Amino acid sequence: MNMSSDPLFRIAMANGPDDIRAAQALRYKVFVQELGASGALVDHDNQLEADHYDEFCDHMLLIDNTRDCVAGVYRLLTDQLADDAGGFYSETEYDVSMLKSSGRRLLELGRSCLAPEYRGGAAMYVLWHALNAYISEHEIDLLFGVASFYGNDTTALAAPLSLLHHRHLAPGPLRPIAHGPTATKMNLLPEKELDRRAAMIQIPALIKAYLRLGGVVGQGAWIDTTFNTTDVCLVLDTTQINPRQRQIYSSS
Repeated sequence: MNMSSDPLFRIAMANGPDDIRAAQALRYKVFVQELGASGALVDHDNQLEADHYDEFCDHMLLIDNTRDCVAGVYRLLTDQLADDAGGFYSETEYDVSMLKSSGRRLLELGRSCLAPEYRGGAAMYVLWHALNAYISEHEIDLLFGVASFYGNDTTALAAPLSLLHHRHLAPGPLRPIAHGPTATKMNLLPEKELDRRAAMIQIPALIKAYLRLGGVVGQGAWIDTTFNTTDVCLVLDTTQINPRQRQIYSSS
């Protein structure tokens, strides 16, 4: 399958164990080697980052045509696939029952990453263009998933977390709530004390991209000591996507 009109890249959906292993190999390079993540199912001998949900998900692969290698990946879990998996990955960190009971078609996004040499260019655009096509094909209403700040020090992240809480909190009916022993509040600084520009600089590019589309965040952050990250839960109503941004990622 090729959803891309860019001659440098093509999009393929994983078709069998070898394709999934290729996605897991890139995830190992990014999450384990680069960011220091670990996990019960991480295979250090074969350099694969894996977990329970992989066998139930669709895996979107961005292929570099010139090198015939995987440049980026997205892991996609629809509500129907989640039933087989025993739930969504996000549920290990957040109560998403309000989303599951909404009666709307859900898609959880996860394990998104690009190899370092492809960041800051056309690669993410191509991947998101394909994601838009997947959303349309499956008639998805709500996108959600955890996205991460690097590190576990919420004091250092107080400004961006507080900005997300004050300016981008999801409405009550669509607001996931962090749970468990590592859940922590995001409202760490009063809004009047925030330097919005400085706080935005600290927000990772992927999170900012979701915000531009109209995304909002759940209540509370979650400290992931396994991945050495501080996670927030993003929610995006596909009917409310910023029209200008929708045009950018829609098919030509």
